[in-house]
Amino acid sequence: MLVTGAAFAQTAPKLTFEVASFKPAAPLDMAKMQAAMAAGEAPKIGMKVDAARVEFTYMDLKTLVSIAYKLKPYQVTGPAWIGAERYDIIAKMPDGATKDDIPQMLEALLKERLKLDAHLESKEHPVLGLVLGKGGPKLKESEGVPVAIDESAPLKEGEMKMDTPDGPVRMKVDPKTGGGTVNMGAKGTMAFHMSGAPAGGAPTPADMANMTLHMDGKQMTMAGFVEMLGQFSSQMNQGSGRQIVDLTGLKGHYDVSLDISMADLLAMARAQGYDVPGMPGGGGGSPQAASDPSGTAGLFGSVQALGLKLEPRKAVVDQIVVDHAEKVPTAN
Repeated sequence: MLVTGAAFAQTAPKLTFEVASFKPAAPLDMAKMQAAMAAGEAPKIGMKVDAARVEFTYMDLKTLVSIAYKLKPYQVTGPAWIGAERYDIIAKMPDGATKDDIPQMLEALLKERLKLDAHLESKEHPVLGLVLGKGGPKLKESEGVPVAIDESAPLKEGEMKMDTPDGPVRMKVDPKTGGGTVNMGAKGTMAFHMSGAPAGGAPTPADMANMTLHMDGKQMTMAGFVEMLGQFSSQMNQGSGRQIVDLTGLKGHYDVSLDISMADLLAMARAQGYDVPGMPGGGGGSPQAASDPSGTAGLFGSVQALGLKLEPRKAVVDQIVVDHAEKVPTAN
C-alpha cells in the first residue's frame, strides 16, 4: 500500500526511458514459437531486460499497468479492452538506471503514449480466502529453503531465462514431451508434465480432452502458492477472477502438487485470446466451462487434496482503476 501510494504521490516520475518504440503487437505466429522452443529458446513474450535494453513483447495494457504500479494484473480494473489489446515496446534505460527503476519509467511511457489516467482505490471487495480444511493441512515440509537465482551464473544446457516483475526465472522445456521445470529462485521450483497422454503417437482431440497438466512444486511458501493460484484463477476468468488471500497462517516451505484439467487450460488460452481448433468447446468457447474455485473439480479440487480450501470472503484490497487510455499509441 505504501509503495503504491508513493507512486501516485509523485507528480512526475524522475526517470524516463531515453528512447522507446511503442506499437500494437502483431498476431502470434504459433509455428515460429514452437520452432523456437524446440531450439531451446524462450518464447518471445513478456518482459525481457538485457543491460540497458528493455522489451515488453505481446503484452496487454492490464499487465503493463500492473508492472508500472507494482501490483498484480488481477488488481487492475478498467475497460474490458485493456486485457485484450497487445503491445510491443522496446526501450533504452538512461545511464545509471536499474531494473528497480523500470516501473516508474513504464508509467511515464504509458502516460505519454497512451494518455493513461488511473487512480488507486482501497476498498472492500469479494475475495477467495485460502484457509485450512477441516482435517488440517496435508502438506509435506520441504528439505532446506530455496536459493535466489544468481543472474551472473551461465545458463545450463537447455535452460532459458525470463524476466518478470518479481524477478528472474529460469526454465527448461522438453519439446518432445512438453514437460519441464521452472526455477523461481527464492519462491521455489516447479516441475510440470502432461499426464494421461497415450503411449506412442500424437494424442487425438479426444485424448487431449482427458489429459491434465501435473505440477510438482518444491520449497514453496504459501505466499508463492497463493500467487500462483491467483494467476491461474485470473487467466481462467479473463482477468476478472477474485483475488486469493492467504489466511492459512502457515509460515514454512512446502512441496505441493497440483493438476490442471484440459478444460481449465483451454479456458486460460481462450481468455488470453487464443483458440485451439478441433478441441471440445472450440471456436471461442466460454471460460466458464473451467473448474469452479469453490468446487471440488480441476485446479481447485487439487487445493482441497492438500487439506486446504478456498472460501468466499471479503477483504480490503488495493485496486488500480484505469479511468482513461487510448488504444493506439502516439507516434514513436
